[in-house]
Amino acid sequence: MSSMTSWTANDLPDLTGRTVVITGAGRGLGLIAARELARAGAHVVLGVRDTDAARRAVAGLPGAFDFRPLDVSDLTSVRAFAGAWSGDIDVLINNAGVMDIPAARTADGLDLQTATNYTGPFLLTTLLLDRITDRVVHVTSELHKQGRIDLADLDWRTRKHNGMQAYQASKLAVVLFSLELQRRLTAAGSPVRSVLASPGIARTALAAHSRSNVVNRFTFLTNTPERGALSLLYAATRDVPGNSYVGPDGLGGFRGSPTVRRQGKSGLDPVMAGRLWDTTAGLVGVASSAGSPNSPSQ
Repeated sequence: MSSMTSWTANDLPDLTGRTVVITGAGRGLGLIAARELARAGAHVVLGVRDTDAARRAVAGLPGAFDFRPLDVSDLTSVRAFAGAWSGDIDVLINNAGVMDIPAARTADGLDLQTATNYTGPFLLTTLLLDRITDRVVHVTSELHKQGRIDLADLDWRTRKHNGMQAYQASKLAVVLFSLELQRRLTAAGSPVRSVLASPGIARTALAAHSRSNVVNRFTFLTNTPERGALSLLYAATRDVPGNSYVGPDGLGGFRGSPTVRRQGKSGLDPVMAGRLWDTTAGLVGVASSAGSPNSPSQ
């Protein structure tokens, strides 16, 4: 489904006075989104593992940037970031991610890929939610439609690890997280929205080491990084309904201009979304009610 007029970063509204936190914004799509949001007047906070590298990446760019250490795969780092935050956040963009990496464990003993793409962002969002005034944007992938979640082994402890399957599952988990988060926000009468963004297949370094990277050779199937980042920007600023899924308007959602699409059927299962929330809350050590507006977070 093609848009009559393609939306671009030039269509961003004036964001003066708004604060946007973007994880993993030191390079790739996150850096492009940070650049454009700051250009539109937002105060952009880059939550990154290497603050010095992030400073260099935005040096000379117009706008207001701040840099705070954050490794979303490390629950201690996530808690420190959230604990040190004061004031409101208009938009949180959970952008940091990895794809199809070898099996590895974090300092918390969690699967590294699942922790980076889903578990850490889950904790970060629930800890910050009472300070978010507008929306949370979760970066996912069209590959969530191939994902399968095993609630008994969410963290890949008993199954044979498969990097691509773990990636697909983590991105499906993100989609289900958005569904349950929006349910909780709506039930509480909160105006905050949970929104999903898929960049399509963007030619970034994310999959450079993966066999799936072969698709980047076929440029007619893929988005440039600049175009891929538009889904994040659209999801972060447009007046879209809660739990909207923003992605490219081309065939298969692989490339094109951002529009509201539809997530896969497996990402619209409210029972699974609720069970996944409870399982994840137990994994990261927060109460299952954490993340519900006005509920205490541990």
